[in-house]
Amino acid sequence: MNDVIDRLMEVLEARRHASPDSSYVAKLHNRGLNKILEKVGEEAFETVLAAKDAGNSDKQAHRIEVVKETADLWFHTLVMLSHLDIPATEVISELESRFGVSGLAEKASRPPE
Repeated sequence: MNDVIDRLMEVLEARRHASPDSSYVAKLHNRGLNKILEKVGEEAFETVLAAKDAGNSDKQAHRIEVVKETADLWFHTLVMLSHLDIPATEVISELESRFGVSGLAEKASRPPE
């Protein structure tokens, strides 16, 4: 899976500074962080709605919609990371560091919000 993320990050980086007229990614970067965050929020909401529909149905079409919406969410999250100059590898490393740690213990170790 890292290979897919790595390849996608290369494409996103190449398109980041392209003409906004020629690239959706460049257009998002050109519009700024707030627009990118708006898209992440929109895709998160659409993913939640698709999952809710899938949870209430056994239809394959709902499952496919969850996959597609999740792909959109991940894509826009990677655009956000690119915009913030945060390599996706940092997120993957964070996830890897959590192996072998109870989710409850990890959450309890966080400072209070």
